[in-house]
Amino acid sequence: MNILEVEHLTKCFGSLKALDNVSFGIREGSICGILGPNGAGKTTLLRIINGILSIDSGNVSVLGEQASIEASRNIGYMPEERGLYDTMRMADQIMYFGQLKGGDPKRLRIVMNEYLEMFNLKGQERRRLKELSKGNQQKVQIICTLVHEPKLVILDEPFSGFDPLNGQILQQILERLREKGSTIILSSHNMPAIEEMCSDIVLVDHGHILVADSMTNIKEMHKDNTLLLTTTSELSQPLLLSSDAVSEIEKVDNLNWRRGFAYKMKRNPGKSNNDVLDAVAMQSQILHFEEALPSLKDIFISYTSQLS
Repeated sequence: MNILEVEHLTKCFGSLKALDNVSFGIREGSICGILGPNGAGKTTLLRIINGILSIDSGNVSVLGEQASIEASRNIGYMPEERGLYDTMRMADQIMYFGQLKGGDPKRLRIVMNEYLEMFNLKGQERRRLKELSKGNQQKVQIICTLVHEPKLVILDEPFSGFDPLNGQILQQILERLREKGSTIILSSHNMPAIEEMCSDIVLVDHGHILVADSMTNIKEMHKDNTLLLTTTSELSQPLLLSSDAVSEIEKVDNLNWRRGFAYKMKRNPGKSNNDVLDAVAMQSQILHFEEALPSLKDIFISYTSQLS
C-alpha cells in the first residue's frame, strides 16, 4: 500500500514549469530518498505534499486524503529553511509546534522528553534557541517535527550542521520510527547516508521524474559487469585476459581486510559469471566473489549528467 500517491502533477511559476506531469508513489513503512540537483523541483514537490503550495493540475494524496493543510496534521515536515524562534525556550517551542499539529499536551511532553534524552539535550529545556549551537538547533528542529508522532515524516537536509556522531544518532532515531510503522521521506545531498538508510529512491531533475524504484532494483539496472574477487595466490593477468572471459583486470586493495589477493575485473559481454570463475579457478582457489554494484552517487551523476 502506498502512503503517498502523486499523479500527473504539474506546477508552474509564471513561464517556469517547476514540475511537469510528475507521477510516483511511496510505500507505507519505507524510507524513501528524494534526490536531485539544485533547482530540480524537490522543494516545490515537498511543499505541495504538505499543502503549502497549490497544484496547477494532477493529484496528490496522503493517507488517502487530498493534500492540504488539514491533511498535513498527519505529516511531520522539516523544511531546509529553518523556522524556529530565537528567543523562545526549547521546551516551549517543541510543545508549541506539537500542539499546532493537534498533539495532546500530556503525550507531547512524554515524547519530547524521550527525544531530548536521545539527542543528549536533557536538562537544557529552558535554554533559548539563540543560546544553542547550530547542531543543537538542528536537533530542536527535528524534535519539533517528530513530537506529534506523525505517520509520514519528511525531512529536507536533516544532516545539515551535524557531526558524524549526531548524524548516527539521527539515523538510529529514523530507523526506530520506521520499525514503529512511520514512513520517512529524506531529501539530502548526503549520498552515503541516503544510500545506507533508504529502501526506495525518487530522482527528479528539471521537473521530471528520472527514476522511482527500490534501491535494489535501481542498482541492478545499472550494473556494468564489474566483478570483485579475492584469491589465495596471485593471478597472471595476461593469462586471464587470454581466456576471453574478461576484458579488463586490475589488482586492488584487499576487500574488507580479507586475506589473499584482490582483483576488480570486467566480464566480457556474452560471458557468464561461471565463465569468469572457471578461468580464475585454473590459476588459484577463489576465496570471495561478488558483482560490484554502482554507488548511489554514480547513479545520480549518470542520470543528471545526461540532462545537463
